[in-house]
Amino acid sequence: MDTQQIKSDWHVKTAAAEEAGMRLDKWLAGWTGLSRTRLRILIESGQVRMNGDIVNSPTKKVKEDVEYALLVPPPVDDTPTPENIPLDITYEDYDLIVVNKPAGMTVHPAPGSRSATLVNALLHHCAGSLSGIGGVMRPGIVHRIDKDTSGLLVVAKTDQAHQFLSKQFAKHTVKRKYICLARSAPKPRTGQIISRLARSPNDRKKQAVVRGTMNNINASDHGRHAVTNYKYVKGYGQQVGAALGMPQVSKIECRLETGRTHQIRVHLAHIGCPLLGDPLYGKQRAFLTSKNPNELAVSEALKAFKRQALHAASLGFIHPTSKEQIEFEQPLPPDMANLITVLENLNS
Repeated sequence: MDTQQIKSDWHVKTAAAEEAGMRLDKWLAGWTGLSRTRLRILIESGQVRMNGDIVNSPTKKVKEDVEYALLVPPPVDDTPTPENIPLDITYEDYDLIVVNKPAGMTVHPAPGSRSATLVNALLHHCAGSLSGIGGVMRPGIVHRIDKDTSGLLVVAKTDQAHQFLSKQFAKHTVKRKYICLARSAPKPRTGQIISRLARSPNDRKKQAVVRGTMNNINASDHGRHAVTNYKYVKGYGQQVGAALGMPQVSKIECRLETGRTHQIRVHLAHIGCPLLGDPLYGKQRAFLTSKNPNELAVSEALKAFKRQALHAASLGFIHPTSKEQIEFEQPLPPDMANLITVLENLNS
């Protein structure tokens, strides 16, 4: 039966005998022209009906002679708009701007974060002087850091600067140092983590080390190679039942050679040092069970700490015009600094 429209945004079709048994999302994609990703979102949000009843499983099997109706909401203008949001500017000139992004701010608009992003703030601050190479959604954006990671980010204001900076990121010559707080401590204390990273097969929100590629990136062609150099800086407390000198929490410095999605978070979790406060890769068990007041204080501080303990502390690159190496440092934000103050008491 041909597709019929009962309203401008409703689409309805009755499944034929030869279509019975197909996955709902795949069947809908075949005659609506929408992607399965888009259809999954519509199905799970209750926009599909089967003989008038809501169906919310993309994997549900299509039934013969059943009428399916799909509601496609009208398109939304996704073009980011300038917003007068204060920026913590570390450096700015004609070519670029270096900002200290606060935790909680998304870099560019995406589903669920259409406003109050760094791009919205930059569009207001720069008033039309951002590079257009990143496209409408990502003007000037050369690299990103996670929403709940704080720290330094460079943004291009001209196309020439964008191209020049992008080449440095592609060649992995940009110097990036991150400070993080993690459970336990890495073995060895200083080292390099090399692997391939890809989307986790069990959770689409997560990245994961591709099986067999730890320290052997040639073991698979799947995913993208990732290199993290790390250095143990300081330990806090003593793990119960562990060897003497094995801390409950460690402060770790990471220097990136590549910049893959969630790279530090995935790599450290993979070697048994998940970041404190990390909702995706951290172990969300209670910190301690001891009655020691200092340990109880840490437990309470961690409950109040609502993000991964990760900060982009330094950023260095060659300036696109002067061709000089420039570097910027940004101290820890108050939330991480306060957490360290509480952790210090574990060593008293």
